[in-house]
Amino acid sequence: MKYTPKPTPAEPAAKPSAKLKTVKPKGTAHLQPPGEIRIIGGQFRRSKITVPSLPGLRPTPDRVRETLFNWLGQDLTGWRCADVFAGTGVLGFEAASRGAADVLLCEQEPALVAQLKAVQARLKASAVRIERGDGLSALKRLDAGSLQLVLLDPPFDSSAFESALGAAARAIGPTGMVYLEAPRAWSDEELAPLGLKIHRSAKAGAVHFHLLAKRDPASDAAPDAASGAVPGALPA
Repeated sequence: MKYTPKPTPAEPAAKPSAKLKTVKPKGTAHLQPPGEIRIIGGQFRRSKITVPSLPGLRPTPDRVRETLFNWLGQDLTGWRCADVFAGTGVLGFEAASRGAADVLLCEQEPALVAQLKAVQARLKASAVRIERGDGLSALKRLDAGSLQLVLLDPPFDSSAFESALGAAARAIGPTGMVYLEAPRAWSDEELAPLGLKIHRSAKAGAVHFHLLAKRDPASDAAPDAASGAVPGALPA
């Protein structure tokens, strides 16, 4: 008799697995650089800048840049600026886009220097100067009081914060400003010996950003003769 095998019962179809959601830890967005960013204001608005995958490269996010230039008033016509830890150069190009007359970008990484030059050429950003080398050394070489704005965004594990702030305070004029991006908030007490004080500050994720003004020891310390109040202090 011919043997006819019994059909094997079909296995029940596997249920589709639930789609897993990847949850990014809070405050780590700055650790994952985007593939590209855009200039958000001025004549170069919407121009793209590539963000290469390099250790420590952390371009300033759009909303932080928007807040910074709102603080500065958007119009930087005629300003002299320096971005001495340039990276992608987005902060410096934002300044040039808003009318700055001279913007120095300093960067040590050769690949980033080449990209900065390519972006400068593509945008025809004649106000931008690019220098390969140590930004802190370049900042110290600048004439005292020669700048309206210094942009400081060192690597977060850098030991150069204090030195850079002191050099920036020397480089700006009496009404000049220093932008500082850091992994923690800086206080007026820390900044006072460096000749700076907090004008505005905020936090986005793990990034603390500050707009600093030059400290005038005489006006900060001397009480008003008539009222006994410190000039610039808010009324109680």
